[in-house]
Amino acid sequence: MGQGWSWSGFIDYLFNPYILSGAVTTLWLTLAAIAGGLVVGCALALARLSSRRWVAGPAHFYIWVFRGTPLLVQLIIIYTGLPQLGLKLSVIESALLGLILNEAAYLAEIVRGGIQSISAGQTNAARAVGFSSAQTMRYIVMPQAMRLIVPTLGNSINGLLKTTSITSVISMEELLRRTQVLIQEKFMVLELFVVAAIYYLLMTTAWDFIQRRIERHYGRAYGNASAPVVPAEPALEQR
Repeated sequence: MGQGWSWSGFIDYLFNPYILSGAVTTLWLTLAAIAGGLVVGCALALARLSSRRWVAGPAHFYIWVFRGTPLLVQLIIIYTGLPQLGLKLSVIESALLGLILNEAAYLAEIVRGGIQSISAGQTNAARAVGFSSAQTMRYIVMPQAMRLIVPTLGNSINGLLKTTSITSVISMEELLRRTQVLIQEKFMVLELFVVAAIYYLLMTTAWDFIQRRIERHYGRAYGNASAPVVPAEPALEQR
């Protein structure tokens, strides 16, 4: 490598428990955010599909706001702005709330796009034979929509693994934050950032493998799934 590169420092920090703990935090933060985002996102998607304007309108406004403003700004408002209104949240609570609210806006559009990809003729036929709206959604619409939703949802999870690094700005002790702390102490900038990059690469690669297995599971009953028609998850720098 170049002058100043320390192989011993690189190897030591590659297996450093402090860094590894930060990677674990990144993982559970991602899982918690995607779970909460799915719950809120599905509710928003159904609201957006409602024929009632007083239901669809607020959902559309929510999605417009959270997709149109950077996650960084949202986190700062939650962590430093809400206390001025009397609502003080911890770093973990602020990070989770910001990630969930932001991710929900994107997941809502993914779910909505998947549902709308199913022809109205199928839902009309289901209701003609006596299915309720809930039964039609459960047995007719969602099983088919899932093969279109899953690939894009998987891309969202991949992106969210990296997006969690933004929470370091409010001192969330995830992988990037812990890397920065060690850099300030040890001054091994390149070595530690390469270690962090390797951890992110390992996590996203592992998820890619899991995603392919899930896609094959949902595509099996329908043959090879076509390319998803819902919008792809924006890159990290676009958020």
